[in-house]
Amino acid sequence: MVKLLTQEEGERAVRLAREAIETYLDERKILQKRFNGVFAEKRGVFTTLTKQGNLRGCIGFPYPIKRLDEAIIESAISAAVDDPRFDPVRLSEMDEITVEVTVLTPPEKIEVKPRDLPQHVEIGRHGLIVRMGPFSGLLLPQVAVEYKMDSEEFLSETCMKAGLPPDCWLTGAEVYRFEGQIFKEVEPRGKIVEVDIRSCSL
Repeated sequence: MVKLLTQEEGERAVRLAREAIETYLDERKILQKRFNGVFAEKRGVFTTLTKQGNLRGCIGFPYPIKRLDEAIIESAISAAVDDPRFDPVRLSEMDEITVEVTVLTPPEKIEVKPRDLPQHVEIGRHGLIVRMGPFSGLLLPQVAVEYKMDSEEFLSETCMKAGLPPDCWLTGAEVYRFEGQIFKEVEPRGKIVEVDIRSCSL
């Protein structure tokens, strides 16, 4: 069982992400802070930036290949300057941007017949990865809740995120599920809370 972060650790994760972004945008330096405990463990993580309620950047590591502190720093900087969907964030924007960090459990392949896949995807709990050949797409658990998707729609949207047909989950794509623990700023530089997306999905 993967150990969950405490509220204090979640707050530290979000503050680390913000500091990494602002240090990079101001000085073009990659923050070198390292912490003990859960931050020394290898974890998957995504950093999401929103500005006035709209997505401003989201990039991360689906798999636990780096220390959590290192993964947070790298994903935060990438979300700010490397998301191909957006122009790079400017330092002056950081007063308007809220920072969110999602720490992931290791993805597990769902080994069932394709038509049974929706029964094994729980909205508000699972995020998805779809892989077929060289194509791969990921959607975080909170996406399905935010856009009020059911499990079939969530599977189809993840296929399209991978650049594949929406029914690829029925035609041989590999589907993986994971869970995420989410911490975010209530407002830019404001209070940091843990988000319970399961209560939002009711």
